[in-house]
Amino acid sequence: MLTPLTQPLIPLTDAEFALFQKLIYEWAGIHMGHTKQALVTGRLMKRVRHYGFNSFSEYLKLVRDEAHADEKQVMINLLTTNETYFFREPKHFAWLKRKLASHPQGETFRLWSAACSSGQEVYSLAMVLADTLGARPWQIVGSDISEKILEIAMRAIYPIEQAAQISPEYLKRFCLKGVREAEGTFCIQGDLLKNIRFLQINLIAALPPSLGEFDAIFLRNVMIYFDRETRQKVSENLARYLKPGGHLVIGHAESLHGISARLKAVEPTIYTVSDKGDGTGR
Repeated sequence: MLTPLTQPLIPLTDAEFALFQKLIYEWAGIHMGHTKQALVTGRLMKRVRHYGFNSFSEYLKLVRDEAHADEKQVMINLLTTNETYFFREPKHFAWLKRKLASHPQGETFRLWSAACSSGQEVYSLAMVLADTLGARPWQIVGSDISEKILEIAMRAIYPIEQAAQISPEYLKRFCLKGVREAEGTFCIQGDLLKNIRFLQINLIAALPPSLGEFDAIFLRNVMIYFDRETRQKVSENLARYLKPGGHLVIGHAESLHGISARLKAVEPTIYTVSDKGDGTGR
């Protein structure tokens, strides 16, 4: 007789996939289309086998059990990790330099990378801030729903192949090449790290008031995974964390047109608050 570990895994059914769709929407606000069924199978198969299950239904039962909240987080980690790289969408970094040029002297520039993934966006932004502001004060908050991906971000160590995405000037000033056991990698220098903190934040849940307000919030290439209702909720929540004159930056393939009356476009993919209101919505 076959044991559970040697029995063939029963393929993910449409009904099971529908339940995964429902859960990831409820827990993370992400809308997974029907084309993502193979992705769910590929990313969760090892977890199903880890518990000795031979069906996804058994795993679904496990992650819905409050006693297994840790596995719920593992599932969220696996289904919400997306591709990122250094200096993605360069026009946004050129815009940021222009914004920094008019920032008041002596005032700390605060920036939030609200879905920072493995940290490449955070460190790209940090290099621009350090380069443009010099000794003037700045802070960056990087957040993501995935604990696992934040661990990678906080390590600040990347494969050497990704160094090609960074200019030679910035590599020399802000990065260190690994040697001996670290050969084949590079890391971000410590001077940048002291102005950065990482937090686990679910953007569809209540946001912590302790975040404070920001001069700019980057939420790029994330809205495409939300339905209209979630895009509206997330964008209006983030607007409450913008300073007067602050900006929300989204990805070049995204738009908030007709989504939020609170935000108005100042140029494509860059928004500011049209009516700040009383700011008590947090």
